[in-house]
Amino acid sequence: MTTGSHPFTSALHEGVLRYQRCADCGHAQTPTRLACSRCSSAALDWQDASGDGAVVAISIVSRAPSDAFRPLVPYTLVLVQLAEGPCVMGHASPGMAIGDRAQAGTFPHGERQLLCFSLARH
Repeated sequence: MTTGSHPFTSALHEGVLRYQRCADCGHAQTPTRLACSRCSSAALDWQDASGDGAVVAISIVSRAPSDAFRPLVPYTLVLVQLAEGPCVMGHASPGMAIGDRAQAGTFPHGERQLLCFSLARH
């Protein structure tokens, strides 16, 4: 799979965050699956998220998982519960706290666009 050929990653290149929604039961989910995690239906559609959510977990990465991420160390990762329901992990502005309202965005890293969150302005 080439960079940007998957619905999630190609959307990030457009500055959009996407998630899957089951056409049968309405459940919203991430990460990408072949079937609904609630009802097992294969009828999944891609939906654009508002990007709004709340921080539910935070981790500071001090040791890069690969050479590609070494220039970013230290960096903050957050788990954000989106307004639409599913949780996603992304990079974050330093200083974010659990419970903060967050807004999704992207930033370039090599040939990729990575998901990042900043404090929401509302």
